[in-house]
Amino acid sequence: MYKLVLCLRYLRTRWIALASIISVTLGVATMIVVNSVMAGFTHEMRDRIHGILSDVILEARSLDGAPDAARHMELIRKQAGDLIVGMSPTAQVPAMLGFTVNGQRVNRQVMLIGIDPKTYGEVSDFGRFLQHPANRGELRFDLHEGGYDTADHQAEDPAKAAPRPMMETAGWEHRRRKAFWQQREAELAKRLAKSEVAEATTPPTESTTRDQQSAIADPFAKAEADSGEVGETFDPTSQQHPGVVLGMALGSFRDASGEDKFLLLPGDDVEVTYPMSTTPPKPGSAFFTVVDFYESKMSEYDSSFVFVPLDVLQDKRGMIDPTTGVASFNSIQIRCKPGVDLNALRDRLQEVFDPRAYVISTWQDKQGALLAAVSMETAVLNVLLFMIIAVAGFGILAIFYMIVVEKTRDIGILKSLGAGAGGVMGVFLGYGLTLGVVGAGGGMVGGLLFVAYINEIADVLAWVTGTPVFDPAVYYFAKIPTVVYPHTVAWIVAGAMAIAILASVLPARRAAALHPVEALRWE
Repeated sequence: MYKLVLCLRYLRTRWIALASIISVTLGVATMIVVNSVMAGFTHEMRDRIHGILSDVILEARSLDGAPDAARHMELIRKQAGDLIVGMSPTAQVPAMLGFTVNGQRVNRQVMLIGIDPKTYGEVSDFGRFLQHPANRGELRFDLHEGGYDTADHQAEDPAKAAPRPMMETAGWEHRRRKAFWQQREAELAKRLAKSEVAEATTPPTESTTRDQQSAIADPFAKAEADSGEVGETFDPTSQQHPGVVLGMALGSFRDASGEDKFLLLPGDDVEVTYPMSTTPPKPGSAFFTVVDFYESKMSEYDSSFVFVPLDVLQDKRGMIDPTTGVASFNSIQIRCKPGVDLNALRDRLQEVFDPRAYVISTWQDKQGALLAAVSMETAVLNVLLFMIIAVAGFGILAIFYMIVVEKTRDIGILKSLGAGAGGVMGVFLGYGLTLGVVGAGGGMVGGLLFVAYINEIADVLAWVTGTPVFDPAVYYFAKIPTVVYPHTVAWIVAGAMAIAILASVLPARRAAALHPVEALRWE
């Protein structure tokens, strides 16, 4: 009982012990906050990477791909059909995306991916990253009349989501408006050229003046009359090219106010240039109509991925054998049953596919370097932050040595009254345990509270400093992501308590070794 009484008395009367408690508290709280934020970022990153990549991917090494996806999928079913939920063939090739903004040509390097809209959603979470609710249910490469999201639908709080007012007119309304003004400008330019030629040869008459006024009033009717091919030419007001889904960053940017500005909208036409499947490869190009945007929140994907129908890409690239009608593919995306060992499945498939022609990898293999870098960064941060608690441990060690020196007389009296070496040692070990429990407990509570209100704290700091602490334009998250793992909190708290106890071992041993006669000799 006397051990507990002494521990509590030292804890109340020693202000220097408060410094040690604060050091442990801050160290534990900091480690909990950092680990929670890093876990949140890692979880979001893994979720978005896995959202576009299937569990296992079979890829042909050749850019021209391999023929007959159905035959390859049958081999996969025979080898590991009991582990597989679904499969979807794709074709992908580096390409160049081109479009015009305010009369200026914009070209961007992209990865052109042909997908089967009926099966691709079964092997990935592709659909949930699209901006039209109907496409999130079932993707169709057809332009919608309207209904595109005017705010980030992935944000947990729609009120704080990045606004997208330009998307209100996206779809056929935007396409008809743009086609009207383009045709009007073209018709006016054409009529102006004709008038200049007429003025150079004959004076203007009343009939030509009426024609000019009629062309301005109804440019579509005049254009059809001049062409003489009504119903035979491509009409952008009612027709579209093959559909294309662009990565969000390819057609938009986020300004300083957090609002998304669009260079392209669903309804615009783009030109895609790609290498043909010939020997040697030759460039080919085709026009596509933007039907939706893809936003995974991963800049690597959102700034480079372009999705088109698989059969369209195979036809335009010449990936269909004209003699047999068999089309080629570049990869097969495989979705596995829950709980399947992806590495084991990968090894099983490697037994039947020639590694010289095919590459088989899991989604983690595809992004292994990035995931390893994040894990290494988290480990290094933990080591550095744990040194804060270690510094507090050295403080406890110094404090306890000082207490042993100051309380030499008290230790001698305790021993002369019958306290054993183990009892004296228990006093100091209990004191160290008490410091660890109080400090680690306070740090745990403070850290969890900080994590729970981290976004509100960030808003307050941004208001005070005038600078956003967490800029959504940089991270493409509406808020700071956090994930609290109980086992992580447990080992942080246990580690802090262990350091506090270990720091008190040497002073406790020294106090226990004091002889009562030596301790009281000069008293």
